[in-house]
This record gives sequence, C-alpha cells and structure tokens, in this order.
Amino acid sequence: MVVQPSYGRPRGRRSGAFAVTAVLVGSLAGTAAVSGCTAPEDPKAVGDPVLTVRNAADALVKAGTSKASTSMEMAAGGTRVTIRGEGGYDFRRRTGRLQVVLPKDAAGADEHRPITELLAPGALYMKNRGAGVPADKWVRVDTTTLDDGNLVTGGATDPGAAAELLRGAREATYVGEVLLAGVKVGHYRGVADIAHAARVASPQLRGALAAAAKGFAKDTVPFDAYLDREGRLRKVRHQFSFSNQGRTVAVASTTLLYGFGAPVTVTLPDRRHIYTGKIEA
Repeated sequence: MVVQPSYGRPRGRRSGAFAVTAVLVGSLAGTAAVSGCTAPEDPKAVGDPVLTVRNAADALVKAGTSKASTSMEMAAGGTRVTIRGEGGYDFRRRTGRLQVVLPKDAAGADEHRPITELLAPGALYMKNRGAGVPADKWVRVDTTTLDDGNLVTGGATDPGAAAELLRGAREATYVGEVLLAGVKVGHYRGVADIAHAARVASPQLRGALAAAAKGFAKDTVPFDAYLDREGRLRKVRHQFSFSNQGRTVAVASTTLLYGFGAPVTVTLPDRRHIYTGKIEA
C-alpha cells in the first residue's frame, strides 16, 4: 500500500486507518509495560472521583511541563509487540518531543533507528520514519484526519491527548493510595467517553479527539489513572481496541509523567524539510 502525505484530509480515510501503526508494529511478538506501583492500600475518603480525574488535565497545565515515558502494547492475531518512547511535553503549548523505539526487527530484517516524533496541535512530525523517506526529511501527519486522533497511530499516545481524554470520564472509582517511583499517588479506575472528551477538551486537541470519536468502534475507553496530591496526572493507562484490515487490535497505552518543570524545547521543522513524496506503508 502506498499513501501520499498532505496538508489536507487524505482520500480513503478509513481504508488507510492506522497505516503508521501498521508499520511500527511489524511482526515481532514481545511484552512489556511501564511499571513501578506498589500494591494499593485500603481506600481512603476522597472527593468525587469523577471530578478529580476530569480536573487532572488542568493540573498539568498549571504544572507547565514534564518529562514523559510511554509504552504501547499491541496484540493482534496472537502477536504482541511493545513500542516505547521517552521525551518531554509542554502542557501549555501542547507541544512535545519523543524518541520512539521499536522492538528489535519490528520494521524488517534490520533493527530500526529510533523515530523522533514532534507533537503539536493538530499535527505529528516524524523523522527516521523509514519506508523510503530520506533520513534528513520529516513526515507530517494531520492528526485531525486520523481515525484515532493519534491516540494510537504514532506508536505513542500524545501525553496531552491522554490527559484530555480523562475530561470525558463517565465513571471513576478511587482504588486506593500507592507508591509510584517513590511518590504517593491516588489510583483511580474508570471509563472515559471519547465523544464527550472531544466536546470539552482544550481547543488545541479538540480536533484530534473528535476524529478519534468518529474512528473508534466504541466511544468508551477503560483507564487507570494515578494522581499526586497536587492533582497532577503521574501515570495513565488507556485500553483501546479497533479493527484494522479485518482484525481486532487491542492496545494498552501507558503514559508516565515526572520531572515537572523540566525545560521542553520543541522546534517544528520548516516546510522545506518536510517530505512530500510517496511513502510505502
């Protein structure tokens, strides 16, 4: 399959859904997850869990920036792969930078170089994308045209979108207090509604979540969220599922946030550095 990147809505939107993810997944089986939580203690009295979870995105905006680690586990047809990312995110500008590492041999016979991803409102930029793209060029993807709004496609969920999705929490239960990397956090478990999250999300991420609300077979997304005493999201695990080429793909996306206030510099590539040729998916 050959796809043509553009700055507008691509043709055959649904038929080309999750093309980037398909390349990232490859054919390697493996398992992994972001961890670091101890067993929960007895639940303590807290405020309304739903409102607490919904307000986590605002607490991150107040914090400004953070470092981020991501883990995306995908399972389909007995094959399981894990894609990892490291970087930082600016929750006020809604921009971020991640180095995404594919599993060994997931992109072919040779190990793939880490993919640099720049996250911006409505756009995903990728370098070392492979598939015939020159090494010095970037690929730009309009996230408002993706069936998943880049919750899955890039191999790492946009940390801003992961937090904004919690604004659509339909139900949530306080599980208890746990230790996460030495920090006491509250563990909340519930279900978010993508369509509702899209309606109440920040303007910068509203378009991407609206696309996801249309693209996923189900609006509901189970989650486990871990918030510190300032209400900041420290870790969130979303469970997605979608149909790709007749197969059901289960995805567990985990985002870990730490190092709040760390400097995050994101310089988007000039238009002349963006590849406009054909990409082999």
